[in-house]
Amino acid sequence: MALYITEECTYCAACEPECPVDAISAGDDIYFIDPNLCNECEGLDEQSCVAVCPAECIVQG
Repeated sequence: MALYITEECTYCAACEPECPVDAISAGDDIYFIDPNLCNECEGLDEQSCVAVCPAECIVQG
């Protein structure tokens, strides 16, 4: 299951460069995670985007 960015996204861009599979991209007002690319940072200790998100708006989809 992929992660999801909620409407609480502040459009800060902290998450995009952290994604190891380039699943995050900018929308008009918030960032989006491509569910076909996101592997929830499989094999890593934590999900990279969740770790850097200041708005805590990245959740299980």
